[in-house]
Amino acid sequence: MTYAVIAHYRCAPEDTELVRASLLAMREHTRTEPANLAYVVHADTEDANAFVLYEVYADRAGFEAHAASDHFAEHIVGVVRPRLRERRVTFAAPLPAD
Repeated sequence: MTYAVIAHYRCAPEDTELVRASLLAMREHTRTEPANLAYVVHADTEDANAFVLYEVYADRAGFEAHAASDHFAEHIVGVVRPRLRERRVTFAAPLPAD
C-alpha cells in the first residue's frame, strides 16, 4: 500500500532561497530512491516563504528508508528544519477500494 507525505513548510524571508535550493536538491536525490513514486516541491502562491511537498512512497518502509538517508540528514535535518518558522506534516495512506 502506498504511503504519502504532505509537508507544509514556512521559513523566514532571508532563508527562502536556501530552503528552496535544499528542497530542490532533495527532489533530485529522492527521485532516485527505489521506493519513491513521487516527490513534488510546490511554492505557495500566496506566501513567497512557504512550500508544500507532496511525496509518495511504495510503502511506509520506503519512507522510513528515505528519512534515514544521508541526503535527508544533509538537506532536511541540516538545512531546512533549522530555518523553519512553521512545519506541518501529514502522513496518509489510500482508502481501501470497495
